[in-house]
Amino acid sequence: MEDFPVSVDFLKQVPLPSNLFFLTYLLLFLQHEEVNSEEVKVIGPGESILAIVGEEVDFPCQLSPLLDAEDMEIHWFQSQPSDVVHLYKGRQELFDRQMAQFQNRTKLVTTEISSGKVVLLLRSVVPSDEGLYGCSFLSNNFSGEAIWELEVAGLGSDPHIYIEGFKEGGIQMRCTSNGWYPKPKVQWRDHQGQCLPLESEVITQDVKGLFNLETSVVVQGEAHRNMSCSIQSPLLIQKKEFVVQIADVFLPGTSPWKSAFLGTLVALPLLLALLAMLALYYLHKQQQSQGMRQARELPSYSWLAVDVTLDATTAHPSLEVSKDAKSVSSRPAVPILADGCPQRFTEQTCVLSRERFSTGRHYWEVHVGRRSRWFLGACLATVQRSGPARLSPAGGYWVMGLWNSCEYFVLDPHRVALTLRVPPRRVGIFLDCEAGKLSFFNVSDGSHIFTFTDTFSGALCAYFRPRAHDGGEHPDPLTICSWPARGTCIPEENDLDCLLQPYDPLDTDLAWRGFPDQL
Repeated sequence: MEDFPVSVDFLKQVPLPSNLFFLTYLLLFLQHEEVNSEEVKVIGPGESILAIVGEEVDFPCQLSPLLDAEDMEIHWFQSQPSDVVHLYKGRQELFDRQMAQFQNRTKLVTTEISSGKVVLLLRSVVPSDEGLYGCSFLSNNFSGEAIWELEVAGLGSDPHIYIEGFKEGGIQMRCTSNGWYPKPKVQWRDHQGQCLPLESEVITQDVKGLFNLETSVVVQGEAHRNMSCSIQSPLLIQKKEFVVQIADVFLPGTSPWKSAFLGTLVALPLLLALLAMLALYYLHKQQQSQGMRQARELPSYSWLAVDVTLDATTAHPSLEVSKDAKSVSSRPAVPILADGCPQRFTEQTCVLSRERFSTGRHYWEVHVGRRSRWFLGACLATVQRSGPARLSPAGGYWVMGLWNSCEYFVLDPHRVALTLRVPPRRVGIFLDCEAGKLSFFNVSDGSHIFTFTDTFSGALCAYFRPRAHDGGEHPDPLTICSWPARGTCIPEENDLDCLLQPYDPLDTDLAWRGFPDQL
């Protein structure tokens, strides 16, 4: 703001009405500048972010209201402002003040800096990255900052169980696993699900900050049946478990099979490997058989299926809708500028369906592939297109989400974690307008995931949000399956990855034939 020299002699030479007009204008101008400065806020990613060891995490920051930040100083820091994570100043990035542990690991995205939006990407997350972070904006007439916490979690290796030998009238068994963060919880259980007391537990931390563990138990009597060793991180839903069964002949004591036991003990690793291969083959055949059974039964509910298409006029500028209006994906390149269309979302990277549902029962399926982040469901057709939104029923959204490849959840109204036996590659969505229910199904194994029960105050649209381009190995689009879904939807080249999650034998009562009754 420029300085205007005003002298007493000057005011004496100007008539009184002119003096009053000049002073009033000057006061209003100064007051306007002060109010604008106080109203500007810095918005960060939220109170807490969960990052996975070895992956990438993004720190978005923006000004509200949106202002041009090209000439501002933007500073990311850890714990305190002197601990520089990344610095932008004078329209360029300055790396000389950056902390050593963040060098060559940060990338600044400034495609929307003219609107006050910037994103800092932090690659190859390590345990030492956890803690408080902040970003600050500084200009001649404004300064502000936002603070959040970064939590780091690491999913370790599959546990391995070893038979050490006989001890104290039982069998000593050892379980090992590596690469966990933070310190995991270990539990031994017998065939009845009862916890077994640990004989020993050793947890060490390597130079990378990851935890390695070794624990053992002594199995007595009938407790040897279906022994399991499970390991879980306190920050993740997923756990890893290994189950082994030991026959009675393995127990110590007088037995004519003692020599046979010793020979079997030597061959046990080969036997376990053979059993694992047979189990994989059996589960794969079972999934193929189930898929064929579902393909025969699903057409009997063709009257529920609707041909859902995407409304490109609602799509956020960073999304790309296919010509047939069946697929949507994130643009890896710089997004185009918004065209001012009132139906288009300007903050949420989502797109709605052309169809509106206010009565009846409707069903559609969406191929999610191996994307690590997405949201699916339905929302009111009248939701706001500008500004951020909380994806909960109170805001007019009934959606299910995936984050970091393994965290499935809904907001009802608070975050509710979902445990899935098999990672879904295709999600079925069933809407019953009169009953006020919206349900999600895992088409991969035919299981029910979650059901919202609510009163819909207006017509609903199908909701699709592929999230930002995550740079993963499988940046698949979200694709609406045409009916019949089994013949026209994108096939999976290998579904054996479903074994990464605990898997129980399928309950035939959850087959597709039972969908309407369950809802």
